[in-house]
Amino acid sequence: MLERLTRIWAQRAILRTLVQRDLRVRYARSWLGYLWTIIDPLAMALIYFLVFAVIFQRSDAGHKPYFLFLIVGLLPWQWFNASINESARSLISEAKLVRSTNLPRELWVVRVVISKGIEFVLSLPVLFAFVVVYVFTGETKLNWRLVLFPVALVLQFIFQTGIGLLLAPATVLADDTIRVVRIVLRMLFYGTPIIYTLDRAPHWLQTALWFNPLSGILELYRAGFFPQPLKIAPLVVGALMSIGFLVWGAISFARMERAVLKEI
Repeated sequence: MLERLTRIWAQRAILRTLVQRDLRVRYARSWLGYLWTIIDPLAMALIYFLVFAVIFQRSDAGHKPYFLFLIVGLLPWQWFNASINESARSLISEAKLVRSTNLPRELWVVRVVISKGIEFVLSLPVLFAFVVVYVFTGETKLNWRLVLFPVALVLQFIFQTGIGLLLAPATVLADDTIRVVRIVLRMLFYGTPIIYTLDRAPHWLQTALWFNPLSGILELYRAGFFPQPLKIAPLVVGALMSIGFLVWGAISFARMERAVLKEI
């Protein structure tokens, strides 16, 4: 595993070029370009805010302002959802280059997670604009736990890379993988505390949600914006499982690589 990490690091210049190519090509024919990375989560947040806070009047009273709560959850989810969908197809979509170059094949997965991560970072000014408004109006106060935001970002990167390394070769070997991934992602959206808090789930379900690494990661993202105490259990479980998925993904990818090259 360390040898493979060393090879990827040695090819970091090529990785940077691939990421730049992805970002340049993705919105080349779009009028709004990178604005779509902002419009999509904002639209989703507005819909959920109208449904839960306005129509049903059941916003999460413990985490006001609720719209800020939604935005802080939806932006990381957008990164996760896009990374998993695209990294699962990363080897197939670049099949010719995967076969014809001697680059570490993990590079094709990592490039997707990084390029989507850059889009996530580019969307953060909108989040902080809302934070400034809510702080100015006295609806929220920032606290020292804002320093945990980058920690959440790193853990999410690790987690997504691990899952991508598991799914990319599986997709080459079994076409059904993509369909399964889409279904699981739809279910996982509601199994992740994005539009609700862990406290609002039944007690038996709270324990199950701890084993979703995104629960702890979102807790870290939100920690600096809301006064509620941190829940240590999901944080520890999320960190350990993120690292565990990366190790599992790296080992599985290495074992399946030869079969992938025969099939692709």
